[in-house]
Amino acid sequence: QQQLVESGGGLVYPGGSLRLSCMAPTPDFTLDYYAIGWFRQVPGKKREGVSCISISGGRTNYSDSVKGRFTVSRDKSKNTVYLQMNSLKPEDAAVYYCAATGECTATWDQYYYWGQGTQVTVAS
Repeated sequence: QQQLVESGGGLVYPGGSLRLSCMAPTPDFTLDYYAIGWFRQVPGKKREGVSCISISGGRTNYSDSVKGRFTVSRDKSKNTVYLQMNSLKPEDAAVYYCAATGECTATWDQYYYWGQGTQVTVAS
């Protein structure tokens, strides 16, 4: 089972920024063939779709809770997808996951490959 690799999580204060990266597990696994979604989960709560970027990169989606603060992008030359998170709030704290699918959807079980997650903590 291919597993994506997230990085970039950490501890920030409210109003701070982080940039998460989602990378392919091996050099011969290209993210170019997949739409990439970002999800987050807090213990005891449902997994929440945060954002998604289409295969071409031409379409992006955001949940209402992050719209205007988060930006998803992809760099095909680096085989990497990013989630730039600005103006972070305590309620953004969660484990963030990236996942690969054929077409963007908020339904998490439609994604084929997942990463192990990266923790984002926002001090309150």
